[in-house]
Order: sequence, then structure tokens, then C-alpha cells
Amino acid sequence: MDWTRDLSDWPNSDLSRQVRVSPHVWHVQESGTGPTVLLIHGAGASTHSWAKMLPLLAQNCHVIAVDLPGQGFTRAGTKMRCGLAAMSSDLQALMEVEGWQPELIIGHSAGAAVALRLSETLDHPVAVVGVNAALERFEGMAGWLFPMLAKMMVLNPFTSLALTAGGDPLQRAMRLIETTGSRVSDESLRCYARLFADRGHVEATLQMMAQWDIDMLAARAYTLQARALLLAGSGDGTVPPVVSERAADAMPNGNFMALHGLGHLAHEEAPGQVAQIIWDWF
Repeated sequence: MDWTRDLSDWPNSDLSRQVRVSPHVWHVQESGTGPTVLLIHGAGASTHSWAKMLPLLAQNCHVIAVDLPGQGFTRAGTKMRCGLAAMSSDLQALMEVEGWQPELIIGHSAGAAVALRLSETLDHPVAVVGVNAALERFEGMAGWLFPMLAKMMVLNPFTSLALTAGGDPLQRAMRLIETTGSRVSDESLRCYARLFADRGHVEATLQMMAQWDIDMLAARAYTLQARALLLAGSGDGTVPPVVSERAADAMPNGNFMALHGLGHLAHEEAPGQVAQIIWDWF
């Protein structure tokens, strides 16, 4: 999926623009005035995940949402820069070119890890909010087996084709979203279906999984100085809430809050509630 695809029916497409900062061609959505807030989606998603929260935050802030390299409408210049450190570095380069100095970075799932990594490398203080933050490896055998399988899938040129071919894309999206413990809008489901049917998007997501290494960041949790709020849906079927609770306990300025009755896509299920919690805390 890239910028040449039709963006006209994508959520908040009137806010979209294209920014070329090597090595990628980024898809950016931007709105509002005030303190700058950066929104970073999780693996396999896109700016559409913030469709409802972005305009709410833009009532008080200058809000920017980006698609990660190769995902959504961002065209990746290389497949070798989809890991945590590389993506964070490339995103920081984009911010420097655009002159963005976010006071708050909100990341969902793996996007929360990118947000925390940026808090270490930016030359100004930044607050971080993680929504169902993916800040630990999978437990047990999956801790080493899942990355290995992802790498094997990336090496097979037919993997992404197999994952995107056959069946009703909307039904596939519904089954996948059900595993998160969340219920999202029909519009969001259609967006996920479109993403999951796109070979380029799936390939980039697999590359992100294969290159992901959270261990070093997790080991440095006690040194992270950013003021951080980790929100976790009590019904999250993807990342156990205890992951956020443990990470917040380890951070010098970390706070944890449970979101009762919400799942992994809590910010999509209850955008008003989540936005208000974040704004009050910020």
C-alpha cells in the first residue's frame, strides 16, 4: 500500500500529505494548534487507528499522526530499517526536517516502544503515553519461536501473497480483531481489511516483527527519565495488562492505569475516554 493508492475514502484524508525524508516517503496527517502531540500506531495498523482521537486532541493541540515505514501509505525506501532503533531514528529525522518538537508522544502497542525510544534520543523533554504498550517479549517458547517464524516468513517471497490471498478480507479482519478483545467501528474494520489484503503492508509488518528487539529498551526501563503514563485495557487479548504495570513500576516517572472493559484497541473503542484521560494527565 503506498501513496499511489486511492486515499480519498481513508479516515481524515483531508489532513493527509506526503513527506519525502530519506529513506522513506512518509504519509502524515496533521491538524490543530497548541502543544505538539505525535501519534504512533502499532504493528499492522496505520493512521486510521487514531481516526477518532486525532480530532479530539486537535481541539487543544497540534497533532501529527504518521504511518510507519512500509505500513499504511508510507512507502519504505528499504526493507532493512523496520526494527525499533532504525524506525525511531528515521522518524526522528522526519521530525527534524519538519521542525516538529513534540511535548507528548502517544504510542499504541509496539508504537509505545518507539515513543519511549524517541524519549531517549530527542534533545528536549517529552512525555510519553503508551496504550496497551508492547514492552516485553512473548513469554516462554514464543519468546524465541515467534521472531524466528517471522524471519522465515519474510524470507519466503510467497508468504505475504498467501496471507493476503483468498477469502473475504473483511471476515479475516473481523477474526483478527476479535482476538484483541476489542470491538471497533465498521469503518475501522473496513480499513483493517484493506490493510490486511495489501501485500506491501503485510510484508512491512512481517519485516517489523522479524527485526523487532525490545530487550535492550526493556533493560533500560529504570533509566528512562520521561514522564510516562501506561494505559492498559483489562480485556486486552494481545498484550497482558501486567506488561504495562511492570514497565511503569520500573520507570522512575512511570504511572499505570487500567482501562476496565476495554481491549487492545482501547483508543479505538473509547476514543473520548482515552483522550480525556491523556489530556487530564498531560
